[in-house]
Amino acid sequence: MQSLPDADEDTPLMAQIQEDARRRIELRGRKFPRPASTRVITVANQKGGVGKTTTTVNLAAALAQAGLNVLVLDNDPQGNASTALGVDHRAGTPSIYEVLVDGAAIADAVQESPDVPNLWCLPATIDLSGAEIELVSMVARETRLRSALDTYLAGRIAAGQEPIDYVFVDCPPSLGLLTVNAFAVAREVLIPIQCEYYALEGLSQLLKTIQLIQSHVNPLLHVSTLLLTMYDARTNLAQQVAQEVRDHFPETTLRTTVPRSVRISEAPSYGQTVMTYDPGSTGALAYLEAARELAERGARDVAGGPAATPSGDRPRPVAMSVPQSDGGRGDFAAAEAPQHQEEQ
Repeated sequence: MQSLPDADEDTPLMAQIQEDARRRIELRGRKFPRPASTRVITVANQKGGVGKTTTTVNLAAALAQAGLNVLVLDNDPQGNASTALGVDHRAGTPSIYEVLVDGAAIADAVQESPDVPNLWCLPATIDLSGAEIELVSMVARETRLRSALDTYLAGRIAAGQEPIDYVFVDCPPSLGLLTVNAFAVAREVLIPIQCEYYALEGLSQLLKTIQLIQSHVNPLLHVSTLLLTMYDARTNLAQQVAQEVRDHFPETTLRTTVPRSVRISEAPSYGQTVMTYDPGSTGALAYLEAARELAERGARDVAGGPAATPSGDRPRPVAMSVPQSDGGRGDFAAAEAPQHQEEQ
């Protein structure tokens, strides 16, 4: 008597095995295209638990492994990105707090990841949890991170170092001044979307906030990428959410989806990304393919894609119609941003 069905190509397990095999063949040893100029990408979603930090560190590690120079700005007081990249972020360590509040140079605080060459991190310590309050009374509070990053990138060139190809900014799950600084420093926003219904509700409020940032602080900001995370192909809900996101944002949603993966969750406990913890796992291969897609889209956009469009001709996703919800957090950004428009 047969207790288990045969594993054919129609079963989720066999489909995943075939997909992993394809990715291993296509991505082994592949170098990704280098962007014409530094791409600064903020990874944001005010909903917690959608994979912001996981996406930040794994995309950064994948791009660095593919031969690019990558910097991660850990702008979340929890410091999880610093943990995953294996850099020191104990109290008293020079960090992004000193950069934002004291005006310290990024070069004095940045650390290279011990596991991945060409991957650097500006760590976050527990001190950052008080930065929201301290920034309120400061001049140009929304653009302090942008000024510091511009100085750092120019300093690398002046010192004869290789330019940074990608800068990823990890955000806290809120829409306060830390996130406003992250939006001000970037040209692109990457939004990880968990394949559950609540993720769609949070997305509409996030897009409203990005529009406010465009209007008052950073007119070049645009949503360039949406990445579906925690995808479970066995459930109808995940498939329906994924399809709805793709219907609303066909041009910005990556083809690659990141599945739920124990390996992805385990990696930070060893102070690593999944790219070094288990590079052959399904999760690592998914992030590697997402990184390739991100890099290839960026190279394609140089010829006239959304990053080059003027503020009056925004890329499609920000203006698209999605189910709207009223929330109080977006109003904070609206109240905060306009006051220092002239101080940039």
